Amino acid sequence: MSQPFSNGPGQVLRMPRGLPYGALTLIAVVGAIAIFALVNATTVVDAGTRGVVKTFGEVTGVFGEGLHFRAPFVTEVVPVDVKTQRLTSESSAASRDLQIVTTQVVLNYRVDPDSVATLVREIGVDYEAKIIDPAIQESVKAATAQFTAENLITQRPLVSDSIRQVLNERLTPRGIIVEEVSITEFNFSEEFSRAIEAKQVAEQDALRAERELRRAQIEAQQQVARAEAEAEARLQIARAEAEALRLQREVISPELLQLRFIERWNGILPRFMSGDSGLLPLINIPASELEETPAAANPPAPATEPTAVPAAP
Repeated sequence: MSQPFSNGPGQVLRMPRGLPYGALTLIAVVGAIAIFALVNATTVVDAGTRGVVKTFGEVTGVFGEGLHFRAPFVTEVVPVDVKTQRLTSESSAASRDLQIVTTQVVLNYRVDPDSVATLVREIGVDYEAKIIDPAIQESVKAATAQFTAENLITQRPLVSDSIRQVLNERLTPRGIIVEEVSITEFNFSEEFSRAIEAKQVAEQDALRAERELRRAQIEAQQQVARAEAEAEARLQIARAEAEALRLQREVISPELLQLRFIERWNGILPRFMSGDSGLLPLINIPASELEETPAAANPPAPATEPTAVPAAP
C-alpha cells in the first residue's frame, strides 16, 4: 500500500501504486539468465590452442583460434594446447652390464592440431600422465639395456636416438609429435663411479708415461743424430787435412824447403856443430856486427904529424 505524504499546507498526496515485488524479481532473473546465456553463447580460443567442443559430453567439433559462437548450456569447449611443450622425466634402468643407471630425459613435444578431438575423446586432457611419461619410462629402459654403463656416457647421441625412436613409435599414433629428446644427466652407483674414476686416472697415467717415453726416445734420437753429425764433421775435417798433406807432399821440393828455412831464419848461427870428434863450438857473430865489419876492415888513415920548419937566422 502506498504511503501518503504532504506536499504543502493542507494538501495530502499519495504515491502511485508500483509493480509488485514478485514481478521485479522475475524481471531480474530473466535479465540475468539472458546475460548469462549471451556470455555462454560465445567463446574465445587463444593463439596456439584448439577448442574441443562437447555437446552433452560428446565431442562434436574443434574450434580454431579466435571468437566463436556456440549453443549455451548444452555445449562445453575444452582448450588443448598445441604449442611446443617441455616435459622432464627420470627413469632408473639396468644397463647391458647390469649397472643401475638413473637417467633424466627432457622431451619437447606438441599435440597434432588435427588429432586433438581424438586425443580428448580417447585419452582426455591429462595425456602427459597417461601416455607420455609411461612412454618415456619404457623408451629409457629399452635404450639403456642396449648399452653398457660406460657406453651410455661415451655414446650419448646413439642413446638419445634410440629413446626417440621408441617414443615416436608409441606417441605418434596418439597424435603426439616428438620434436626433440635430450639426456641431461646420468647417475650411477657409488661403486661404479669410483671404478670409472680409477680407470680414468689409470688411463691418464698411461698416457703420461707414453708421452714421457716418446720424449725420451726423441731426445735419444736427437743425441744420436748430433753424435753422428759431429763424427761426420770430424771425418770431413780429417779427410780435408789428409788431402791437404797429400797436396803438400806433391809440391814440396828441396828448393822449397830451403826457401821456407831462409824465410824463417832469425840470423843466429848454432853454437855447436857435431862431428867425428864430438861437438865443436862455433863462433856466433851477431848479424849487427856483420853489418859493421866493412867499416872496421878499412880503418881511417892516421893523421900525419906536421914537419918542423927550421927557424930563419
